Amino acid sequence: MKNRIKRFINVCAFIIAYIGFVQLCHANAKSSNGATPIEMTWQIKGITRKALVYIPPQTVPGKTPVIFAFHGHGGTMRKMYNTQQFDQLWPEAIFICPQGLNTAGQLVDRAGNLPGWQMSIDDNENTDLQFFDAMLKTLKENYRIDKQQVFITGHSNGGGFTYLLWAKRGNEIKAVAPTAAAALKLLSYLQPKPLFHLIGLKDPLVKPIWQKTTYEYVLKLNQCDLASKKTEGSVTFYPSKTGNPVYIFTHNGGHAYPIGANIAIINFFKTCIDQN
Repeated sequence: MKNRIKRFINVCAFIIAYIGFVQLCHANAKSSNGATPIEMTWQIKGITRKALVYIPPQTVPGKTPVIFAFHGHGGTMRKMYNTQQFDQLWPEAIFICPQGLNTAGQLVDRAGNLPGWQMSIDDNENTDLQFFDAMLKTLKENYRIDKQQVFITGHSNGGGFTYLLWAKRGNEIKAVAPTAAAALKLLSYLQPKPLFHLIGLKDPLVKPIWQKTTYEYVLKLNQCDLASKKTEGSVTFYPSKTGNPVYIFTHNGGHAYPIGANIAIINFFKTCIDQN
């Protein structure tokens, strides 16, 4: 009996040590080319804002693309970074995952106990929009990025903020890829732009009808040819008369982000560059 207990304790100790090792590896994760993400900070209205940033070992002045990825409500920049893995899928691009502040949610956490992003124009004195402005300014000044290759993605609340950035900072953005998000109150502010929208047909939080209303508006806005749509796997492609195609990634799941969408989003962003 004592030997069994001893073995059990040893196994538990091994498991705990292993979990700690895995967490340490994630905390110090490196991209496939050996680069380690760095934490950068900004002061916005007296509050320290931060983001986890991957900088390619060699940036090409005026030609380096940038991907902003915004976590969902209650998420973290670290989890977003590890989930998206864009540093591995597109190692030539700067990959930046900002951290939200505790913010009242529209669908969950109305008390604002968890981190998130503003969802409407003028929410929270537009501190999140100002945060984006500051991050982009730093990248322009310090890394001489390609101003025509700034891409935005975000999940859930982060996807809603992606739509808000399109509405209010659209002149700074090449293309957007919101996932599990809707933007019903922002539609009139949008200007034609390439869109990749991911929708779970069983999403219990951001209702599919809200999401469909959003991207169907964009299909009209971008003057997409519905009759010429093409579907390959989970993605349906709609060509655009204005050069602003729409890609709809559909899956049978709920609100959770499907990891398989990572490469589809990167391919979408690269396609937008090819259109330049």
